[in-house]
Amino acid sequence: MVHLGNYLGAIRPALSLAEQFESFLFIADYHALTTMREPAKMREYTYDVAATWLACGLDPEQIHIYRQSDRPEVFELTWALACVLATGQLERGHAYKAALDKGEAPNAGIFNYPVLMAADIVLYDADVVPVGKDQLQHLEVTRDAAQRVNHLFGEGTLVVPDPHISEGPLVPGLDGEKMSKSKGNAIPLFAPAKQLRKTVMKIVTGSEPLEAPKPSDGTTVFELYKLVADEEKVGALREKLENGGYGWGHAKQDLYEALEAELGPKRDTYHRLMADHAEIDRVLAHGAERAKPIAQATLARVRDAVGIGKA
Repeated sequence: MVHLGNYLGAIRPALSLAEQFESFLFIADYHALTTMREPAKMREYTYDVAATWLACGLDPEQIHIYRQSDRPEVFELTWALACVLATGQLERGHAYKAALDKGEAPNAGIFNYPVLMAADIVLYDADVVPVGKDQLQHLEVTRDAAQRVNHLFGEGTLVVPDPHISEGPLVPGLDGEKMSKSKGNAIPLFAPAKQLRKTVMKIVTGSEPLEAPKPSDGTTVFELYKLVADEEKVGALREKLENGGYGWGHAKQDLYEALEAELGPKRDTYHRLMADHAEIDRVLAHGAERAKPIAQATLARVRDAVGIGKA
């Protein structure tokens, strides 16, 4: 379930970055295979992710959007990178270590996850990669792999990407903690209007009486409202809360209306796309075809550098 925190904290900032950079966005179906064992769900989740981004405003003529699996060059490059990376570095991977700490026996896909991720990045000559601070380790593996290839086989074989620290806003959930599906405090992104309002009304607030002044900054309702309303409306809500005679129920109604104005048209587009998988397939195939020349050029450069193929 994609929720409001995903949209405000990740999707919207990523679309904004695409106005500054040529952007590549892939649906990581082969990454998902490390845990996914239901083919029908795999396909449905792929369509869901694509429809969500498109409904939220992704322009497929501006951003390269495609299935990871539709560019097979990534798998050959993954092998080349795996052959220059040390196993000790992969043993320090977050996902692999977390699985071991839980007493699990992680599959080789989880162990090699950072290698495939590195190939996803360097295949497209990425100069910068937007990451949160908690994702820097993955990019360091990518940088190490690219630098190792360049050292062994010639500078310029691969582009060494730099991090672009991209911290989206902290989006509070119904209980005031960070919005998270696992915490059960999330607001579904494309819930029907009636369900959206019902969920918003569950937000935990103070118990001040109607006539009492109420705090604005730091309260869940107000912080969410700031993320979806313009400055004038935010100022008006702040004033109503601080003046009193205005209850939290009223504030939640204002928040619901702001969310519905933001999400309602996107919800309609999402459902239209989910009812037309052929259209999503067309968009993803178009994106894969646009990415093809860059991927093939990078792989040809690597093959030539390492001595694979004809002289």
